[in-house]
Amino acid sequence: MKIAVLGAGAWGTTLADMLARNGVNATLWAREPEVVQTILEKRENTTFLPGITLSDALNVESDPEIAFAGADYYLLVIPSQFIRPALEGFRDILPDSPVMVCASKGIELETLAPMSRVVAQALDGKHPRYASLSGPSFAAEVSRDMPTTVSIGCEDHELGRELQAAFSTPAFRVYFTPDYRGVELGGAVKNVIAIAAGISDGLGFGHDARAALITRGLAEMSRLGQAMGGQERTFMGLSGMGDLVLTCTGDLSRNRQVGLKLGQGMALEAIIGQMKAVAEGVKTTKALYNLSQKLGVELPITEQVYSILYEDKDPARAVKDLMGRQLKDE
Repeated sequence: MKIAVLGAGAWGTTLADMLARNGVNATLWAREPEVVQTILEKRENTTFLPGITLSDALNVESDPEIAFAGADYYLLVIPSQFIRPALEGFRDILPDSPVMVCASKGIELETLAPMSRVVAQALDGKHPRYASLSGPSFAAEVSRDMPTTVSIGCEDHELGRELQAAFSTPAFRVYFTPDYRGVELGGAVKNVIAIAAGISDGLGFGHDARAALITRGLAEMSRLGQAMGGQERTFMGLSGMGDLVLTCTGDLSRNRQVGLKLGQGMALEAIIGQMKAVAEGVKTTKALYNLSQKLGVELPITEQVYSILYEDKDPARAVKDLMGRQLKDE
């Protein structure tokens, strides 16, 4: 078995290394030649995953034709807003029916499409078989073999079981569900709620406020997810509630860190300027806000995060407006 991993950020590098250590023929494709050179020379991705020694069995390439040659599966770990142009560029060197496993989390800003639709449209003329890999997982912990459980969503049951086995290791347990749409939407929405939780903590509010945001954020996730074809039970699982709790409470969460700094008074431009990696929730907030308007789905937390990020609303005012909404039944 050969798996080509597209994207050499922290998560892509971690997954590729994990697979290689588990006996899989894994090749990591990196857009940046300097990242490839550093990994070859030092067996470390010093840019995105410093301090982790990578397996000697992990192959790394900047030439996609070499990286993709003979691959059985293609694991997408490219930031969500760049997946379409990347796949369009790779279309001619991919097979007619590639198995695309997406570990990126987001909604495309321009089209408001989930990643499954982006992949299908970008590979128009081919017949990609799609799966989504998501769940509560920090690269810094998975790369150190800390116990982690995630979900893989795939409509094709037989393929889903194959992928479940391929990605499972003694420390990385994968659960299968046919609800790929629920898995990918849970991974997208949780990043927005994590920004909200970070803002709350940055303002100095307590555990009560954070718990409320997580709980009501789960309601938003489920409401939007079901409107787009996901199953309610999926949002109660690892790729929904599990990932939401982790991202809203863990200090390793980039989206939570964005929220913390916003709550402490930093400007968004300054925060983004300090970050090497992408906080997917920033652009996903705009996409989800526009999607909620289009579908007529109420997402009050997302609306307030959007106002803070894109309309310069005072974070403390946003919290007061959330608390002052008309009382409702749960």
